[in-house]
Amino acid sequence: MALLLLGAVLLVAQPQLVPSRPAAQGTELGQQELLQRAGTPQDDSPEGAAANGTAQQLPHTIIIGVRKGGTRALLEMLSLHPDVAAAENEVHFFDWEEHYSQGLGWYLSQMPFSSPHQLTVEKTPAYFTSPQVPERVHSMNPSIRLLLILRDPSERVLSDYTQVFYNHLQKRKPYPSIEEFLVRDGRLNVDYKALNRSLYHEHMQNWLRFFPLRRIHIVDGDRLIRDPFPEIQKVERFLKLSPQINASNFYFNKTKGFYCLRDGGRDRCLHESKGRAHPQVDPKLLNKLHEYFHEPNRRFFELVGRTFDWH
Repeated sequence: MALLLLGAVLLVAQPQLVPSRPAAQGTELGQQELLQRAGTPQDDSPEGAAANGTAQQLPHTIIIGVRKGGTRALLEMLSLHPDVAAAENEVHFFDWEEHYSQGLGWYLSQMPFSSPHQLTVEKTPAYFTSPQVPERVHSMNPSIRLLLILRDPSERVLSDYTQVFYNHLQKRKPYPSIEEFLVRDGRLNVDYKALNRSLYHEHMQNWLRFFPLRRIHIVDGDRLIRDPFPEIQKVERFLKLSPQINASNFYFNKTKGFYCLRDGGRDRCLHESKGRAHPQVDPKLLNKLHEYFHEPNRRFFELVGRTFDWH
């Protein structure tokens, strides 16, 4: 009996173990609070959603091209609209296999957080000239609205070369003159990739196999440079956005030689890499370039039912 009484006393006196779960829960709550402040999706929220009511959405519209056509300028101008949320970087989802193979979940993760009423916009200029992209975009959303900004094909070739030239210059690497690319054996080098990118009718035919023309709005890149407001108004109407962008959002910067943006009293211009002077090209070679694009341009005009002020 004495032994039983001693055991009972020891049992009562033994310290009770404190469960560890409440301390862990407190830590989780602290992490969740930090995530909310950062606007990061929660574990118990729908995928791509944030606690503040915003969410990552697949694009409602994509700027599909063209390279050196003014896609960055178009995206920056469109971002003036309060109902637009734009992805900052070129995603290259539909044209790069290493990205496309990761699926739409990966693509969604590259999108900005936006409110339910906002349109999400992504731009990757290489989409327009990549053969596999139209079918892939159509598989994602056959009703998506597409923006295509084009400029004079000859000017686009020169701008294409200029960008690559300066990229090499910054790395202190030599780069051939544009004549070495444009001329081969005394003739225009039709294998030059920059020329192929300016054959708009060929690439447009590929897109029209999957999307009707009413789903593709073509922005005149040359007019966007000269007088941006009327062109951006057309984009607003195409995207069914309320007219929020005004002429006062644009001002001509005499130093840079092109229009800059004024957003809520804050002035901003495109990066210094934009608007660089093109290389001097022999007039005879330039005429050859214009002649080369004459027939492709005519075919493109017929394809889209409108003309552009190109050479």
